[in-house]
Amino acid sequence: MSYGTPPPPPPYGSPAPGQPGQPAGNNKKAIWALVLGILGCVCCGFFTGIPAIILGKIAQNEIDASGGAQGGRGMATAGFILGIVAVVLGIIGIILNLSGALDFSGSTSTY
Repeated sequence: MSYGTPPPPPPYGSPAPGQPGQPAGNNKKAIWALVLGILGCVCCGFFTGIPAIILGKIAQNEIDASGGAQGGRGMATAGFILGIVAVVLGIIGIILNLSGALDFSGSTSTY
């Protein structure tokens, strides 16, 4: 008993989807802007508020120029805004301290 030519193999399905690429990493300056902005609001005022503003703006520009290769725009914006808040709070603290409304002398006696 002789068989004819075998039937062709079934066609392959659609190709397997490609592996997703490496996710876009966050901009390091955006991370630092956020950290410095938080520190500026909590304890350090001008010392970390001004660098947070600068790093936040630089990070926003770098993220926009990367065309989607970098992430972290929200962190950069948050660091920028928190830096502004820290500087404003620092200015208000200086004004209150100079006017005498805020006294850090530590004495409880009245004059």
